[in-house]
Amino acid sequence: MMKFHKEHTWAKIEEDTATIGISDYAQSKLTNIVFIELPHIGTEAKQGEKIATIESVKSVSDVISPLSGEVIEVNKELEDSPELINSDPYVKGWMIKIKLKDKSEIDSLMTKEEYESSCN
Repeated sequence: MMKFHKEHTWAKIEEDTATIGISDYAQSKLTNIVFIELPHIGTEAKQGEKIATIESVKSVSDVISPLSGEVIEVNKELEDSPELINSDPYVKGWMIKIKLKDKSEIDSLMTKEEYESSCN
């Protein structure tokens, strides 16, 4: 199941783990992503708070976590190839995986359709 946060992040939820990244809409607004600062494994992500920083040729932006939990994995490929976020934001451009702390937070997120209509 994939859900979206109003701050242009997504979470793919599988049992008690969520894979997190930014939406296709967000990466298109940022344009060419040149650097990403990811959290360390063990960091506590909190829903609605900054979990990473993205630098593009246009700006520096905070990545807001759509859900709360402990960071259990980061996408090391992004260190050398941050442009994967531009080319494939939902598969190769994922940023972190967290072990969910409170599954009820999922209910506050949007479906893909709800998210896309909120971007228009």
